[in-house]
Amino acid sequence: MSLPRATLLLSLTLALASPGFAEAPKKLLLLGQGPDGHPATTHEYMAGLKVLTKCLKPVKDVELTTVRADDPWKEGPELIGRSDGVVIFLAEGARWLGADPKRQEALEKLAARGGAVAVLHWGLGTKDARNIDAALKLFGGCHGGPDRKYAVVEVEARPADDKHPVLSGIGKFRVKDEFYYELKFAKPEGSVKPLLRVPIDGKEQTVAWAWERPDGGRSFGFSGLHFHDNWKLPEYRRLVAQGVLWTLKLPVPKDGLAVEVGEGD
Repeated sequence: MSLPRATLLLSLTLALASPGFAEAPKKLLLLGQGPDGHPATTHEYMAGLKVLTKCLKPVKDVELTTVRADDPWKEGPELIGRSDGVVIFLAEGARWLGADPKRQEALEKLAARGGAVAVLHWGLGTKDARNIDAALKLFGGCHGGPDRKYAVVEVEARPADDKHPVLSGIGKFRVKDEFYYELKFAKPEGSVKPLLRVPIDGKEQTVAWAWERPDGGRSFGFSGLHFHDNWKLPEYRRLVAQGVLWTLKLPVPKDGLAVEVGEGD
């Protein structure tokens, strides 16, 4: 004899609430691409994602999939639709976003269901200002338009909010990188929270941020990572890995995530 529907629902509810029940891992899609014309050791998208994968692999609550998202990337919308979050580390990501209406729609649907969005370096950029508004709604920040600014500098990077979980285990550190700065940020002003600042042109510039979107999801962005060598910095690895965990609404260890890699990595 089959059990009444109410009994089955009660049994399922109790099972989900039990201490032994484990939620399914969050499905994270890491998007890179091949060379974009920059010199070797810069804009190394796929190699950089390999390092990030090594840092995130020990986190049992994340299921990682890395793909090359070179255009036309016809399978993209379906892959995005099956994911809980995306990391966008490729060339001119704000332009790439709108290059395929189905791709943009899939990312917007991901965001609407509270999905995670993380963008790195040129992944948050566009030469054409027409792409800025759509990118801001998803990324929170954009390096775009003819007035965009960037500079190679050797500076001390400083956490902007040492209480934010993304910055756990990260203090001041020196780095040489090409940073995008004077970025465009989502409105209302102040909703995007600065995470990391560096001094450029006599001003403290926000180069990493966290944004709790109006749709209930989270976005993280970082304008550094021009030089592949900077993945050697534990602060960089921790910043990016913890930024991704935060967007997935997963806990970040109080003292920071273990992000050990070897020279071969």
